[in-house]
Amino acid sequence: MAAELIDGKAFAAELRERVAGHVAGLRAAHGIVPGLAVVLVGEDPASEVYVRNKGRQTVEVGMASFEHKLVAETSEAALLDLVARLNGDDAVHGILVQLPLPAHIDADAVINAIDPAKDVDGFTLSNVGLLGTGQKAMVPCTPLGCLMMLKDRLGDLSGLDAVVIGRSNIVGKPMAQLLLGQSCTVTIAHSRTRDLPEVVRRADIVVAAVGRPEMVPGDWIKPGAVVIDVGINRIPAPERGEGKTRLVGDCHFESCAAVAGAITPVPGGVGPMTIACLLANTVTACCRAHGLPEPEGLTA
Repeated sequence: MAAELIDGKAFAAELRERVAGHVAGLRAAHGIVPGLAVVLVGEDPASEVYVRNKGRQTVEVGMASFEHKLVAETSEAALLDLVARLNGDDAVHGILVQLPLPAHIDADAVINAIDPAKDVDGFTLSNVGLLGTGQKAMVPCTPLGCLMMLKDRLGDLSGLDAVVIGRSNIVGKPMAQLLLGQSCTVTIAHSRTRDLPEVVRRADIVVAAVGRPEMVPGDWIKPGAVVIDVGINRIPAPERGEGKTRLVGDCHFESCAAVAGAITPVPGGVGPMTIACLLANTVTACCRAHGLPEPEGLTA
């Protein structure tokens, strides 16, 4: 393997340490404790694990954690009422409504009911618009983590050719906006892109966020390129036993790692950065709410 591994787990641990330091500083200097409220509706197993991890890491960095677990039958009106109460709660600086929501609830209506200043997921129309026009926004956590790792690896990104594979509102589009903000030349590629392999081959930076297991092979990668694999896909692993599975990314790791200059593994790459950036966003939101200087290095 020629590529250097970008260790997202270690990077996230270091980011959480910095967040904890800022939280301690806010408490000591101003008597302020950043607070994160997470709302879970229903009993989706993956969401329950994710929310549990968020709560644990929130407490570990010294912040206040407010968890609201609602039954799947909760009405949209009741959920909107909870969001309104959290918007008005001065102890809550960040609000996250865990997706997916039950089918009878309009997720867009709920997300856009969140106060944009407390929207630490960066999903409200207000924050999407601010990011897209280059203004101060709450930045979606996964793209923010990707950008942090790219800047750590490459330093100045100005002038580099970047290809983002995937055009989702959660990762692809905001990732492209962040890279544009760093003065990259950005292409958003997707299922209708003509000659996708050739488009990817010219990129100095490849961010794969399409949700298709091992879609990107090594012969699509420019030698020395930095590959950020956002994909988390579970595929059958009969070699581990009947019914067993394993996690893979959107890139074929072995072949891409043989060509790239650096690459994130799956698992252990982008994934750990998402919660760490959620905590960072909560500290940023807290500082903005109190008119305090924003901590260095916690946002784009």
